[in-house]
Amino acid sequence: MDLAGRVAVVTGAGAGLGLAYARDLARGGARVVVNDVDAAAAEAAVEAIRGEGGIAVAEAAPVGDSEAAQALVDRAAGEYGRLDVMVTNAGVLRDTVLWKMTDEDFDAVIDVHLRGTFTCVRAAAIAMRAQGEGGRIICVGSPTGQRGNFGQTNYAAAKAGIVGMVRTWAMELARARITVNAVIPVAATAMTRSVPFLKAHVEALESGAELPPYVRRTLGLGTPQDAAGLVTFLASDAAADITGQAIGIGGDRVGVWSHPQQISAAYATGGWSADDLAGVWSTALRPHLQTFGEQLPQPQE
Repeated sequence: MDLAGRVAVVTGAGAGLGLAYARDLARGGARVVVNDVDAAAAEAAVEAIRGEGGIAVAEAAPVGDSEAAQALVDRAAGEYGRLDVMVTNAGVLRDTVLWKMTDEDFDAVIDVHLRGTFTCVRAAAIAMRAQGEGGRIICVGSPTGQRGNFGQTNYAAAKAGIVGMVRTWAMELARARITVNAVIPVAATAMTRSVPFLKAHVEALESGAELPPYVRRTLGLGTPQDAAGLVTFLASDAAADITGQAIGIGGDRVGVWSHPQQISAAYATGGWSADDLAGVWSTALRPHLQTFGEQLPQPQE
């Protein structure tokens, strides 16, 4: 992919998936503003990109509020004269079950993931619309936002909200030729290390072991680098007609997530009473009820 002349901002790019996205964009020729709450991590990421021949600068800030979002857009414009790509990757975890989750646990995750995505995309959209040359907005979701996950009320709410905003923004920004998509990655990172059914595989990868085909294909789990190509593709001219989508990537697998839609219906003239619903539920609606949480196949021997 040739991204020469493009300018990208990647939030939460000091490590893990964000770093992989920033490095891959730079390899494609984009000039990158690397954001992270950890200034040292952001600077180390910039050095890694420059060591590979890329162009990047660091902008340390905790995403969430409007001031931080505007600072990122301003840094891109100040350093490189424009903004073409916004990748909202920054996130935190505060996992615990519902009855133990505090207001602070909930607010911290919502502020970084959901509000941080909103403020950064809003600032980017204003800048891109003013340029009048289109743009690419790539928001990072999660399977948890698509399916739910035990102990992640706050994270599930934020990630589901991000995909909902993506569909709305795709409509609102279409006339400005700004595409908006969500990436749903599964990769071995510090964040996925906390997921029980992935922990052993993440630790194995960290120890230098190769992931077996079952993990890379069936679970769709790989390295952060395995997920980076999708972001670069969506930032390119090759993806100019792709918008409003949630696209999963991980290990050896890539796929498109469905949007919520009504899958069954029954009708009663004059509406439905509770007794009416009880009478038809088993035959008309129960067969169509959906699963929730990750439905994992058994490992292959």
